Amino acid sequence: MKYTGQYWIMIAPFMKRLLTKQYGRKAAKEYIRKAKPIYRQMLVKAEDIGAKNPMAHNVYMSFVFMAVWKAADGAITPDDMRDMTRELLQMKIVRKVMGSGLDVNKPGDMDRLNGKFHKCAEWAEEHPEYRKKTWDFHFDDTLHESGIYYHFTRCPLNDYARAYGYLEILPVMCELDHLLAGMYHARLYREQTLADGGTICDYWFVGDQEPEQM
Repeated sequence: MKYTGQYWIMIAPFMKRLLTKQYGRKAAKEYIRKAKPIYRQMLVKAEDIGAKNPMAHNVYMSFVFMAVWKAADGAITPDDMRDMTRELLQMKIVRKVMGSGLDVNKPGDMDRLNGKFHKCAEWAEEHPEYRKKTWDFHFDDTLHESGIYYHFTRCPLNDYARAYGYLEILPVMCELDHLLAGMYHARLYREQTLADGGTICDYWFVGDQEPEQM
């Protein structure tokens, strides 16, 4: 993958703050120092899915967390990282930067979110050199009466984690999908992920003002 420091610059300072609270200033400084070159190395090793791929942000963002976890050499448990990622994505400034302004409970916003996902799929179709390397969208509008449903059978993060020893932390990255759904005022329902040994990663988004579906 082509290196960019954008995501590191955006996320690392908040991670350092959370690490300091959890492990102390000295450890936090050391983990961040070690993580930065690991982040670069991870991108060098990763399959190139296209820097302009609208799904590329998933790799760039997740690799920051994964690099910090790796740099701590076992000191950060997956549960600890889970708590920190949840706290980070609940920060007001982070939500402001990453939020889309969508509220899928409002008329039209669910369609706009659906259009956003379809544009990601269309990008892959328009760039055959990356089509078999990036996420493969499979939409099904008939499976549920409400919301949006699609699934993947291929995930570059899953492929990387299995190849380079990050499978232990990968489920935490998958759980970010639930937190990001919250930024759209949506709930995400899923039955399986590739990270947990499933055959697909399934996504069913509904508005968070709708009755619980499961």
